[in-house]
Amino acid sequence: MDTTSTTLPDRDTDERRIRDLVARADRAQNDPVALPALHTSDVVIVNFGGRRLFGLEAFTSAMAEALATPLKDIRTALRVDDIRFVARDVAHVSLTKTVFDGRPEAESPAPREGVMSYLLVREGDDWRISLAQTTPVV
Repeated sequence: MDTTSTTLPDRDTDERRIRDLVARADRAQNDPVALPALHTSDVVIVNFGGRRLFGLEAFTSAMAEALATPLKDIRTALRVDDIRFVARDVAHVSLTKTVFDGRPEAESPAPREGVMSYLLVREGDDWRISLAQTTPVV
């Protein structure tokens, strides 16, 4: 018997860890250190406005820029709608994103809701966001 092999968690444990990752991402949405740490180094982000970012450095930079503008007053809430395991170490998460726009009324309000997809990969005992795509619902 090979005692060096690692036993992977069961699906229930993976699903709990994935839901925890989503909750941590939700809480860290305006934290330019904590949120990027939940992503892979080669992450791809497609934001609400359709801007595509390649890699953690581009995401971190764009996030810092956005937090220096009135966009810092926008908050979101994520709800997990579905989790599908594409492979043992890859999961697709379908989410609903609700937007709370705290900017002054004179500015263009953001859409109130969007659909979001996360592609997650297992890194060690945890999951990381490898792709995040948000589409506004109008």
